[in-house]
Amino acid sequence: MHRIEWQDLPAAARAAVERHTGPVERAETAPHGVMSRLACTIHTPAGQAFVKGVPEDDPQAWVYRHEAQVTRNAPRAPRVLWDVDSGGWRLYGYEHVQGRYPNLAPGSDDLPPLVDTLTVLSEAPWPETMRKKPLHERWAGFLPDDVPAGMQGRVLAHTDMSPHNMLVTLVGELLLLDWALACPAPAWADTALTIPRLISAGHTPAQGEEIARLVPAYSAADGDTVTIFARTIFAAWQEWEHTRPLPHRAALTDAARKWATWRESSSTVRTR
Repeated sequence: MHRIEWQDLPAAARAAVERHTGPVERAETAPHGVMSRLACTIHTPAGQAFVKGVPEDDPQAWVYRHEAQVTRNAPRAPRVLWDVDSGGWRLYGYEHVQGRYPNLAPGSDDLPPLVDTLTVLSEAPWPETMRKKPLHERWAGFLPDDVPAGMQGRVLAHTDMSPHNMLVTLVGELLLLDWALACPAPAWADTALTIPRLISAGHTPAQGEEIARLVPAYSAADGDTVTIFARTIFAAWQEWEHTRPLPHRAALTDAARKWATWRESSSTVRTR
């Protein structure tokens, strides 16, 4: 998506933001992410905030409303500070978090905070006042017709476990950003979705599973259901590699293939 700079926003939109923040002295466009028309860190005399948004008439504007609602209910997420609707734009202000992207490679000191955050996520219920298609319906085209009961959970799942959606804070806590794809899902779903990321970072499938089983919800999950889920991830990502090509998709698809193949071939894989 083509990014717009802060200074290119309509004056009315910038003024509406500054009523919450004070005068913006400078702004830095975010280097990562593909969805937001505007995504930047603003600097004001009172501090910093992260601002994202789209034009009001953008077909994806509902995604940003949904993301802000979810983020207000999500653990290990930046706080939503304000939202404005002015100048033809819908803009959301988030707490600016000082941190860095985690290192998910074997032996990294960031792995324990990752496990801790995945454990906390697995215990957060979906806010039932919000309507959103659950994960097993989102991926219906890749699942068997008889969806296992274990796939039909109602935990608040992030579902996009890219390291670029994670920040390790100055106190060593791992937070998750960009909750736009959050939906109801099994308690173990985010942990399972992290395994291909670990494999892509250098872990073997067995090592990725060993880390995942440190999360109680994943350790307790039905093994056959998780294997179906692994096949589903691979099938979905393989199709998206061709229909929604992005530079990182090939490596992720290969990691998902390795995980699914390992689960299907290893007689020792049992998550309960």
